[in-house]
Amino acid sequence: MRRNYRAWSIFKWLYPGMRIKRWGFLSLLGIVLILIGVSGATRLPRDFAGAVIYVYYANAVLGIILIILGFKNMMVSVVSLLLPHKDGHLIDIMYQKRFLEQGPRIVALGGGTGLSTILHGIKEYTSNITAIVTVADDGGSSGRLRQQFDIVAPGDIRNCLVALAADETMMQELFQYRFGKETEFGGHSFGNLFITAMTQVTGDFEKAVKESSKVLSIRGQVLPSTLDKVTLMAEHKDGRVTEGEAQIPKVGVPIKKIFIRPQSAVGAPDAIRAILDAELIILGPGSLYTSIIPNLLLKEIRDAVVAATVSKIYVCNIMTQPGETDNFKASDHVKELVAHTHPKVLDACIVNVGKISKHMLEKYALERSIPVVADSQAIKDIGYGVIEEDLVNSTDLVRHDANKLARIIGNLLNLEKRAAKKAA
Repeated sequence: MRRNYRAWSIFKWLYPGMRIKRWGFLSLLGIVLILIGVSGATRLPRDFAGAVIYVYYANAVLGIILIILGFKNMMVSVVSLLLPHKDGHLIDIMYQKRFLEQGPRIVALGGGTGLSTILHGIKEYTSNITAIVTVADDGGSSGRLRQQFDIVAPGDIRNCLVALAADETMMQELFQYRFGKETEFGGHSFGNLFITAMTQVTGDFEKAVKESSKVLSIRGQVLPSTLDKVTLMAEHKDGRVTEGEAQIPKVGVPIKKIFIRPQSAVGAPDAIRAILDAELIILGPGSLYTSIIPNLLLKEIRDAVVAATVSKIYVCNIMTQPGETDNFKASDHVKELVAHTHPKVLDACIVNVGKISKHMLEKYALERSIPVVADSQAIKDIGYGVIEEDLVNSTDLVRHDANKLARIIGNLLNLEKRAAKKAA
């Protein structure tokens, strides 16, 4: 039965409107002309020099031209149907499928808008990207969906999916769209609702993220750091304990320690495999206590990062975060990261030495946020490398420049390859 179906499906190529028949017949005509030309020319005497032989040769040449035209247009007809967008370019698809898929395997751990920024840049260098994202968010739309549907928080996952999407502009408008407060979906983003619905359909959050990745045609993969429903906790220096990621910065008291509940939560197997298979591991950028460290509080994730023999780079924030890293220097970020995890969790730190406009400094000062001082020597004294660059991209907010970060990472990978060649 299956064989008969396959045989019958061949005839579908002959259906009207397929734009295949005409080019197939053109190629077939070319083959016939070549056969006529070649057979006719070979039958003539070797010393024959009349005009007839040139006619046969002309037939053969014309046949070759018709075959080339026929096959070329058949390929265009087929490929144009497979392009994700009608205005897409075949060369762009081939570049992504062939060149980017051979790119280096990069793992980036974090969450929030910081991680999505770096993903936006490095996806132009490789498709072998794995974003490992914290799922401890319990505020806003993510928090409400988490409580109502008993799922892990989808918000940071959504941001990373959008950052890696093939058509980022359109997907950003769609997935980041928030419904007005006057509706029943008030405050929810479409992307969060989409992932939640996909979880209900598939019955599994990890599978829902993978299926969402296919819909968005992303470059790489986005994985939750754990499939357990975890809650982020903070012990402050005054002894108070705060429950919930969204509540931690609101206390206004310096953080002594961050931990998660339940302590039995385990790292996602796919995330662990990606870390152990990586050629470069990036931590951040993003909120130190609520985006980066939570991933590494999972023993399996932390142990995999520590065990990895590739370079591990921490991207330090440009601005301090009120309620989390008030008055922190770059070295303070590094110290806290190591204190919560392991000394071998990083090898070097990328810090910003670019200047921020007076207007932006005044704007951030109103929120009690100041630039992170790049005290590079203090980091070196602890025993870690430092990469200093102007990373500022100031529009309405002070953010890392995605393209500059991507270039730094590209240079790091080239240096590693050269070192590996020399060692070999």
